[in-house]
Amino acid sequence: MSQYPSAMARIHGGPDHHGVPLHDFSTNSNACGPCPFALAAVRQADASQYPDASYTALRARLADFHGVPVSRVLLAGSASEFIFRITALAAQQGGRSVWLPPHSYGDYAQAARAHRLAVVAQADDAPLRWACDPSSPLGAAHAGLGDLADGGAALSVLDRAYEPLRLDGALALTGAQLQTFWQLWTPNKALGLTGVRAAYVIAPPGSEDAVMQLETLAASWPVGAHGVAMLQAWATSDVQAWLAQSLHTLREWKARQLALCEALGWTCLPSDANFFCARPAWPQAATLPQALTRLRAHGIKLRDTASFGLPGHVRVSVQPPQAQDALHNAWQHIVKASS
Repeated sequence: MSQYPSAMARIHGGPDHHGVPLHDFSTNSNACGPCPFALAAVRQADASQYPDASYTALRARLADFHGVPVSRVLLAGSASEFIFRITALAAQQGGRSVWLPPHSYGDYAQAARAHRLAVVAQADDAPLRWACDPSSPLGAAHAGLGDLADGGAALSVLDRAYEPLRLDGALALTGAQLQTFWQLWTPNKALGLTGVRAAYVIAPPGSEDAVMQLETLAASWPVGAHGVAMLQAWATSDVQAWLAQSLHTLREWKARQLALCEALGWTCLPSDANFFCARPAWPQAATLPQALTRLRAHGIKLRDTASFGLPGHVRVSVQPPQAQDALHNAWQHIVKASS
């Protein structure tokens, strides 16, 4: 088996060298999915043709969905693709630093390293600032989110990947504050279709020049036919109705899953989303990574949050009762075998 250089070893949830986990708690995809309407649209996509290179119809549909001018809609190959692209723009504009939330998605820092931008402790010192609400891994707004709205000439990006999967609370920004952010949307998580790579951005009003620069930095056809089909379906009433119903189910599953984890002696942190962080009471004879490796042998995968700067914890997505029971039984087996 070939070994990749450490620089290429990205840490993410989902399938690994063991394949697709039987019960995958490591990604935050909607466990009620895939959305049947979006899946049907993806399957019916015509992959024999290029998409419209300007994405005219898709951009118009997304603009109407969000109630903004078409000029504010920007397509992206994925959230990660846009993260690297806007970081490139910041560097191109002479930026030398970036600000990140204390615990955040690793691609923000990876993109900064790729463009040799330093990560600074104070947002006021950075021309590029990242935010997420609900955030990953904690599933809640980070402190000081509203302060980023007064960014002046800085590029402030709000990653809204988990807004459609919010189960409690509300966005920690006023409507006026939200208009100062670049809003990054990735519906594939909410639709249970994470294998379809496509995203879009709603730019702040008056950002036409920056939008054109970001378009210039993009490769041709960043979104393929299947991604176009998914994003078009996203803005339909059938898909939005399915999503709303799925949130009711996820709330019920989350309450059950929290109770199950607490019964195992785990300490669960508060979260507004379809996932939460927990500190497991792992066997004293093992480290947490060892315990997670043993779980993986049982077909169960959890996300170690050490790479998020939160050691000793795991991020656990809300899963159906059958998967929850499998986690409960496997963990008890591991504890018993270690005693």
